[in-house]
Amino acid sequence: MTTMTSTKTVTDVRALVPADLFTRLVNRIVTEELVTAEYAERVMTQALAFLQACALNPGAALAPSKQVDVGWHTFILYTRDYAAFCDTVAGRFIHHRPTDDQDGASTGHTSTIGATVDAMTKAGLPVDADLWSKAADCDGKCKPDPCSQCHQGCTDSN
Repeated sequence: MTTMTSTKTVTDVRALVPADLFTRLVNRIVTEELVTAEYAERVMTQALAFLQACALNPGAALAPSKQVDVGWHTFILYTRDYAAFCDTVAGRFIHHRPTDDQDGASTGHTSTIGATVDAMTKAGLPVDADLWSKAADCDGKCKPDPCSQCHQGCTDSN
């Protein structure tokens, strides 16, 4: 199994977690999101790639797509495993910070998804374009800007 420090990228992001943990995370996504195991594996793989990009880019406030955020939320539920992962991969805890204003309303950030995908690409991390599509995030519900995230945004808060 390949390991990673904050300056080295692991391109097989599934190797960042034990196989049994990856399986548990995928199974939870399947059960809670009512999706296929193949789709849940894609989501979790992208969540791990996103988190590695956060580790490699502290302070960049990278954000997942709506689909990839499901994987991040799922991983966070396994608090001990998530904390250990963060310590190993980033040398710090990767906090999940919702991007809302003081009134609790979601604030859009139109360029964050693109910056995240760019950071992942530059690091040689896998990018499943279908799971990062702005159109897929919005499902036609974004108004007035169909190119911004329309869900409760989440960023790495370093």
